[in-house]
Amino acid sequence: MPHRILIVTAVTAEADSVAGGLATLARPGGELSVPGGLVLRRYAAEHGGADVLVGGVGPAAVAAATGAALTRAALAGEPYGLVVSAGIAGGFPGRAPLGSLVVSDAIVAADLGADTPEGFVPVEELGFGRSVHRVPDALTAPAAAALAAAGLPHTTGAVLTVSTVTGTADRAAALAGRHPGAAAEAMEGFGVAEAAAAHGAAVLELRAVSNAVGPRDRAAWRIGDALEALRRAVTVLDTAFWEARPCS
Repeated sequence: MPHRILIVTAVTAEADSVAGGLATLARPGGELSVPGGLVLRRYAAEHGGADVLVGGVGPAAVAAATGAALTRAALAGEPYGLVVSAGIAGGFPGRAPLGSLVVSDAIVAADLGADTPEGFVPVEELGFGRSVHRVPDALTAPAAAALAAAGLPHTTGAVLTVSTVTGTADRAAALAGRHPGAAAEAMEGFGVAEAAAAHGAAVLELRAVSNAVGPRDRAAWRIGDALEALRRAVTVLDTAFWEARPCS
């Protein structure tokens, strides 16, 4: 059965890349207002439809925006079958080079917890909350296979959500040590995942790498290349998204 997907980005430039990819195989369906001053860009296709939402920067803003869009869809009787957090990100050296793509197998709130004299303690070990959303292989594997078939460089791994972007070698090493499966770092995935979970929707994170996680070196950033990689990924992933049958 066809279903709609919701693709959430942080900023307009990312949404434009996603929309550019969707437009190659789907028909633009106009815009729809969502409470909170948000706007959904709608696309329709025989195998389903997609809505693109600019949800804001950081886990709190994007969780609120995603929740508003999911609530609107539920009240309209057209709930989403899948929610995708998409955009550019920092890649961990040795795991995700510049210009490559990362498909999440886990979405992790990397700094949700407490610092102690013995080191960082995740929120689960404090006895409340959660900091990890596992992504089922039924989502990760088809997405990775589609990218491989198109010859797009990619990796599968955890995408870390942080509220403060890493800017030093020490913090990059600490994050990599705590999360050895991490491939990329961004600021929104966990917020999107929390909202999706509250509505019983499956979730996946897709990132295009614009810079290395570590010391900030703006001269080395490749934002334009990453946005183009994101656009190209959507052109080959849209069918995989719509045909996926995840267990939410």
